[in-house]
Formats: sequence, C-alpha cells, structure tokens
Amino acid sequence: MFGRRLERIQSRVSMKQIKVDVAVIGAGTAGMAAYRAARQAGKQVVLIEGAEFGTTCARVGCMPSKLLIAAANGLHDAKAQAPRGIEGTHALEANGEHVLAYVRSERDHFVKGVLKETDSFAQDTIIRGFARFESRNVILVDDFARVEATSVVIATGSASIVPDDFKQFGDRLITSDDVFGLKTLPKRCAVFGAGPIALELGQAFARLGVDVFMFSQKNQVGALTDIPVRDALIEALQQEFYLDPDATILEKSMQDGEPTIRFKALDGTERTERFDWVLVATGRKPQLTSLQLEKTGIELNDKGVPLFNEQSMQCGDSSIFMAGDCDGTRPFLSDAADEGKLAGDNAACFPDVHSVKRKVPFSIVFCEPQVASVGASYDDLDKQMTVTGTVSFETQGRSRVLRQNRGLLHVYAHAKTGKLLGAQGCGPAAEHLGHLIAWALQLDLSVEDMLKLPFYHPVIEEGLRTALKEANKKCFEARAQTAPELPNAAGC
Repeated sequence: MFGRRLERIQSRVSMKQIKVDVAVIGAGTAGMAAYRAARQAGKQVVLIEGAEFGTTCARVGCMPSKLLIAAANGLHDAKAQAPRGIEGTHALEANGEHVLAYVRSERDHFVKGVLKETDSFAQDTIIRGFARFESRNVILVDDFARVEATSVVIATGSASIVPDDFKQFGDRLITSDDVFGLKTLPKRCAVFGAGPIALELGQAFARLGVDVFMFSQKNQVGALTDIPVRDALIEALQQEFYLDPDATILEKSMQDGEPTIRFKALDGTERTERFDWVLVATGRKPQLTSLQLEKTGIELNDKGVPLFNEQSMQCGDSSIFMAGDCDGTRPFLSDAADEGKLAGDNAACFPDVHSVKRKVPFSIVFCEPQVASVGASYDDLDKQMTVTGTVSFETQGRSRVLRQNRGLLHVYAHAKTGKLLGAQGCGPAAEHLGHLIAWALQLDLSVEDMLKLPFYHPVIEEGLRTALKEANKKCFEARAQTAPELPNAAGC
C-alpha cells in the first residue's frame, strides 16, 4: 500500500505542473470556440487534444458528406433529364475511385482552413495528449502533465455507436468516420439506421450507382416525429432505394467472406442479401468515458453524461462546463460553436456565471427531399392548443417546374395567439425554408406577421406561404369559437 502511494507521489512530482485559469478539453468546433472566448476574456488558457486537429465537421462530417452528396446529386439530376427532352444522359456513370478522390481533395481544403487557425494559437497554450480528471480542478494529460485549472470546459465530441452484433463483419464494417478514407465505392451496401447521417450517405451511395438496402427500426426516419411528414419522406426515398423503416432482421452473418443479412422484406417474405460493406449509422455517443468524470463529483445522468444548464453550460454549481456533441443535446456545428463560446465565456468569468436565451432548435438533413425540423418538437406541443398549416410540394408551382415536387411541410402555431411554434417538413430547398422559419421563431413572429412579408413568384417559398395561410385561417376559426358574445344594441 505504502509503495503504491509513494509511486503515485513520485509520478506526480515528475509530471510537468501547469496552473491556468481555464482548461479546455477537446479542440473541435466547440473546444476552439471556448478557447477563443476564454483567451479574449484575458485569461490564461490551455487547449488539450489527444487526437488530430481539424474538427469532425471538416474531416469526416458536414463538409465531406456534402461534397459526396453534391457529386451524387449532380449525376442523378443529369440522368433525370429525359422527361425534358434531353437525351443520352442515361449512359452517365460514376467512377467511384475518382469521386472519392475528389471528395478527399476538397475535404482537405476545408481541413487546412481549420489547421491554419489552430496553428495561429499560441503554441505554449496547446497540450497534445489525452486528458483525465484527477479531481474536479485537476487534469492529468497522459503521464507527462498535471494541469490545475480554476474552471474546465469539456468539449470532447462524440463517436459512432457500433453495436456488438455488427463487429462480426470485421473490415467490411464501416461508420461515417470511415467512408471518406475508402478508395472506391462498393457495388452493394447495407445501411443500418435512417437518421440524418444514414439518409445522407445512403442516398448519395444509391445515386452514385451503389445498390443500397437501408434498415431502420420503429419508423425512425430523418429524426421526424410528425407522422405524415415522416411518411412523405419515406415514400419519396423508397422510389430510389430499398428502405424498410421498421425492419425485422432475422440474422446477420459472414458467408464466404461477405456480410449477409437475412430479413423479412417489405412484402412479408423472407429474403437474404449479400453485401460488400455494412454501414452502421445508428447514432453517436458522447466521448466521455476516458475522462474519469466520477472523480469530479459532478452529477451524471444514466448515460454518464454530466447534468448541465443549457442556458449557461454549467454542470450544477461547479466550475465545469460542457460544450458541443459531448453534451448529448444538439449535435450540430452551429450549436457547438454557440455552446463553446458560451461555455468559454462563463468558464472565464466563473463564479460569475451568466445564462442566455439559446437560439431556436434547428436541424437539416441534406438528403432529397431535404428535411428541416425547427422550433418546438412536435411531440412536445399541446395538441389542443396547436393548429397545423400544411403544404404538399407535389403540386407546388416552382417545385414542379424544377421536377423536385416531392414532400410535405407542416407549420405549427398557437391556436389562440397565432404565434409560430415550429415546423417539420421534407421538400425542395428545405434548408432555405427552415432558415426563414427559424428566423421568424427567433423574432417571436406570428403566422400573420409572416404573411405580411414579401413572397416572390414563382418560388418554392410560396409553399411556405400556403402552409402559413392555412395555419392563420385555423387560428381565426379557433378564436371565433371562443369569442365572447357581443352585447346587442338594446343592451348598449
């Protein structure tokens, strides 16, 4: 016992001792924002990172996936010109090796931009190594540094979830983190999951000529909870590749070196298919296990994630703050940047912590039709006090002109006040419609306020106006049903 205690003491003495105001763990989007905020506040800061610089977004997330999608959509659109009288495009095909080389080349451009910024950081404030807590305010970095910090920002990001029963596929198993390191495209790919990552990569593969089978469970598609909108998305995607939103998988195995899936098909029959790859995109989890958070004394939820205040990013009343994907709430770059800035500001000012009004929740899926979810979750709305405005893009003018007339948009408003509450939709240009709705929500507008704003013709935004008009009409009807009776002339 005494020997081990002496060994720990000697190890601690031999470590480099660092004392700072703020320690930021993780150099992704959130961590970099926290680092900049604390530095701008005039504090002594260190940024600790054990993996590569360059952010998940730039390396394996937002940017390379959109590059792949753009290539896939370009081919898809070119091959879909026959109805317009453009002939010969059916012969076009993707060279998988060249497509992925192009994606990596452009991806590297974005990564270089991030690396240029991290290279500009004061190098004596960067610590390369993996962090773990010794106590609430003391961090050990590998076995060479001991950092004592007044406050800490945890911004360690997230990692792909790979259930154990998929590991039998060995090197034929990939996650979204692996896709952009591949040298060519497969002929056949099974995709498990139908969330944003699965939909984007799965459809991109399909449009590039890969035979895609996508399996989800419990009708979880596109993170949509509004059933008619979700069903419209499923119907549109099923026109392009096999998609079972509530799959029954009977067996997973390797046969003759090939991943083999036996499942109940959409028509109820039993079916067995072999694939080159299996892409698992069933979700991501916060990367927190190695931090040894139990030594901080802060309260954790049942998944081991610290409980924190979303308006301040503070964990309880402690000097520890969360930011980015590791907090398990809003897994989007824009939110990671906001959270990093907020966490960095508050870590620098601790114990004088400030709360802010967070931006409207907002997410986009860049499949086609695109998916947008804005504002209050549909499941959380008071259905008795909510009206829904609807537009189908099947007959919407501009959408039909563009031959992108698929999808459905629902906007939600308070029945009595007409205040806009949120929206879920899939359709053309949903990334732009979603921004209009998010801005209106942030400005606390009603549907009537929005209808006073200009809409040009012919544009897809007219579809949003159609949904707003229906919601506004329903609001007037709801108010009329509960309006008090006016006194008659004799009673005046």
